[in-house]
Amino acid sequence: MTSFNDFGLAEPILRALAEEKYETPTPIQAQTIPIALSGRDIIGIAQTGTGKTASFALPILNHLFTKRMRPERKSCRVLVLSPTRELSGQIADSFRAYGRHMRPLAIELAIGGVPINRQIRGLNHGVEVLVATPGRLLDLVAQRAITLHQVEVLVLDEADRMLDMGFINDIRKVVAMLSKQRQTLFFSATMPGEITKLADQMLIDPARVAVTPQSSTVERIAQSVILTEKASKPALLLEVLKTETTDRVLVFTRTKHGADKVVRHLQKSGYGAEAIHGNKSQNQRERVLAQFRTGSLRILIATDIAARGIDVDGVSHVVNFDLPNIPESYVHRIGRTARAGRDGVAISFCDYEENAYLRDIERMIRIKIPATDRRTGVRPAPRPAEHHHAANGQNRPHRGRQQRGHGGNEGGQNGKQANHGGRNNGANGHQGRPNRNGKPSGHPQAPRVDTSAGEPKAIGGVTFLQRPNEPRRNAGTRAPR
Repeated sequence: MTSFNDFGLAEPILRALAEEKYETPTPIQAQTIPIALSGRDIIGIAQTGTGKTASFALPILNHLFTKRMRPERKSCRVLVLSPTRELSGQIADSFRAYGRHMRPLAIELAIGGVPINRQIRGLNHGVEVLVATPGRLLDLVAQRAITLHQVEVLVLDEADRMLDMGFINDIRKVVAMLSKQRQTLFFSATMPGEITKLADQMLIDPARVAVTPQSSTVERIAQSVILTEKASKPALLLEVLKTETTDRVLVFTRTKHGADKVVRHLQKSGYGAEAIHGNKSQNQRERVLAQFRTGSLRILIATDIAARGIDVDGVSHVVNFDLPNIPESYVHRIGRTARAGRDGVAISFCDYEENAYLRDIERMIRIKIPATDRRTGVRPAPRPAEHHHAANGQNRPHRGRQQRGHGGNEGGQNGKQANHGGRNNGANGHQGRPNRNGKPSGHPQAPRVDTSAGEPKAIGGVTFLQRPNEPRRNAGTRAPR
């Protein structure tokens, strides 16, 4: 398919696409839309930024247009589940944009972080499309504001992210409430074993669509690494902002506290910057994202909550102020640039403690990222606690799956810590955690990492393919996301 006119979509949808200046479908759209129009279940393997929102939104809107039916009170005909508030909001906006000429078309957004009463009122008369995060959806079900027996089409977007954020049980609860006579569209960037098992339980004879190597790095991104000391990162960020020709810059930190600290440093240096992370209210996050999209805010500091689901075409640079401890997160971070046919730049700062993270990233993407060594001091001495744990290999940075808890409305908190430290060891006065024999270790407990709410802890096994000698693809005409 070389044009959206070839799909046989309804005229109001084609008119909306023409107004959006969308003509040529992306590969995921070209393969998915005809199958979805036939009513078959689909497993789609595609990264964010490939246009998969339109690949399910367009056939769903066509279904609603050709099969006009008034939804029952407190029900929906189409249910779209996504892991984060930001992604849910963008999906709802896409449905509204592509269905602007369809009347009536009620689209409701149900996410956490905002008052639930308005959402209850919006669902009272029934809606065609409900886009929701799992936690808030279950809250609405518990308050009898929505019933799910009338759902004709279920979309599960970013399924692997749902798994990482602890939503897997919530999804099973939701699916158990649905009619078996439905179409299910299942999308994920990766397919770890648990996601494959979930898909097998939810779908009937699905068609499989995979258009790119799972989570491969974008070919149009110029990647580089600057080796530096941790204390030198703030000054290095200022240098990058002064020397690089930037449009919009997205800076990633590992923690919420780190994001706020970078914002304060930039504002003190005369740069307009704001942060987005799990501690921000929904209104704050929406306001900052709106400013970033319009260009009134040029520098956005984010934790990994923004690595997927934030679709801003004008991001020229991604700066990894902190390297992620999950290598797959690196791919999702840098994928925020080089969108809509543009080139992009990804610059990563790597201090001594992050060397292992860098090795894992390079091993995964099968690329040796060009590096510049800007280190001037001596390597910092190891902390006392590290020597104690060396025998068990516990001084290595964590790169595996961490403990997850209930996802809440968009990931929420990642479970309560099982141990908050040991009791006072009278012999030496240290606070220590009991060792395997139940006796205090006598060493101070390592500080707990301030992870951001709603951030992934791990993503399943991924295969990466690198094709450095292939010519760059022609960007062509912009396709919908």
